[in-house]
Amino acid sequence: MSSEAASRAGLELPGIQEQMLELVAQAGKPLVLILENGRPLDIHWAAEHVPAILEAWYPGTEGGNAVADVVFGDVNPGGKLPVSWPRTAGQEPLYYNHNLTHEPEDRPTFTSRYWDISSKPLYPFGYGLTYTTFTFGNLRLSKTSLKAGEATEVQVDVTNTGSVPGDAVGQVYIHQRSGSASRPVRQLKGFKRVTLKAGETQTLLFALGKDELSYWSPASRAWTVEPANFDVWAGEDSTAALHAEFNVTQ
Repeated sequence: MSSEAASRAGLELPGIQEQMLELVAQAGKPLVLILENGRPLDIHWAAEHVPAILEAWYPGTEGGNAVADVVFGDVNPGGKLPVSWPRTAGQEPLYYNHNLTHEPEDRPTFTSRYWDISSKPLYPFGYGLTYTTFTFGNLRLSKTSLKAGEATEVQVDVTNTGSVPGDAVGQVYIHQRSGSASRPVRQLKGFKRVTLKAGETQTLLFALGKDELSYWSPASRAWTVEPANFDVWAGEDSTAALHAEFNVTQ
């Protein structure tokens, strides 16, 4: 169902699979929904009624063994979504790194772009659960002011706050507040996966330099790092709230 020239008008589970899922859920038994698919699907009902959902995508010939290892707890999953997962097909195209609009979503007065659903994705870009939990804290920068071409180092502490070992995927996002062109509200600029024992804390390091801060400017028709103020966020996904700021000068 996912291939070249195989678009769908909707993202619902195909055939009678939705009805089957709802009937199984009524049995009151422990339930895990395993998805094998090449595109996000409309699973808003499952998100509210199914205790656990495993996205396997198209896992290949060893997919059965991999899924079994995760379901039975032999492996603690640590995958993160490479897309923003929509609530329904009507939200598409949906992506986290869109440009600023006339009504930014971070305003206190913002509600939704739709009258019947939230305009936020069902699951944000970079999202993913494990059998443990993590917290991020102590975000700091080696420099809060730098010249174009220089770099600043981002440091953030991540702690396994659960009772079993697991993999955390720390992610760093930036936003350039002004420039010769409108800049995305957030852009992923670094990620690192680290295995932590229960209660363990590690410090993750990320560099923000010329490669991370430059973009193709339609004004100069070149890759450029512009003088501007920048926001930095660090955390588990594209909704990370841990925040810092720095500025780039000439």
